Amino acid sequence: MELEEIKQGVLLAVRKAKETTPLVPSITNSVTINFVANAQLAAGGSAAMVYLPDEGTGMAALGSAMYINMGTLLPIYEKTLPLTAHSLADHHHPWVLDPVGIGLGGMRRDLLLAFRQTPPAIVRGNASEIIALANLWQLDSGMAADGVRGVDATDSVREAKLAAESLARFTGGATAVSGPLDLVTDGTTTVMSEGGSELFTKVTGAGCSLGGVAAVYAAVTTPFFAALAAVQAYNFAGKKAEQRAGGPGTFAAYFLDELYQAKPEEVADNPFYMI
Repeated sequence: MELEEIKQGVLLAVRKAKETTPLVPSITNSVTINFVANAQLAAGGSAAMVYLPDEGTGMAALGSAMYINMGTLLPIYEKTLPLTAHSLADHHHPWVLDPVGIGLGGMRRDLLLAFRQTPPAIVRGNASEIIALANLWQLDSGMAADGVRGVDATDSVREAKLAAESLARFTGGATAVSGPLDLVTDGTTTVMSEGGSELFTKVTGAGCSLGGVAAVYAAVTTPFFAALAAVQAYNFAGKKAEQRAGGPGTFAAYFLDELYQAKPEEVADNPFYMI
């Protein structure tokens, strides 16, 4: 793909989400539910947070796309998550997986391993999570399976490039790797997006909400354009919010304002380059 084609794909994704308000339910980290929902609304989506098995399968059928975040797992999720993933596959609805905390426990590992049979359209995580998931799914990551340190990355975004591309080729979708610079790939085309803010690391739920917004865009476009549109929107809005904020608290509020006010052309024009 050429840069101009990519820009147009991002622009159309942002515009269409705002115009159509797709319903995009989430099963997400209980620590970050509010921020995820607010970010989805700011991007143009309609949010719904669920956790019971019948709610998961029902919303997988009703929604245009879905977001599943592996943070703060509850025992009921051992039933909810596989059933929801199968319902999404049955209805051919795209979904976004955030494998946060991969390597922290047996149930989390088993659930993530099971997703290999009903893979997401988009995987979003930090570098260490992306490498660990590629290794868990026995894909080429180029690095040993060392797990992760809690929810923080111990590897660089560029070190996760091969793993990200392997995941995207396996799923037939896209992978987004978050860091100081963000990487997005469909396994063939790989780009780096600039901007954002260090204050994202001081706000609980910044990464989780990015996955939720990627799901909003996945409802209206291809996985690659959806993942990149979310990353571009966050980097544009984060950069703008940092200029106004006095710290993490005001940054979170200003970020939602900037995400809501961002024009499709501004998101598409946020600096990025192919690698």
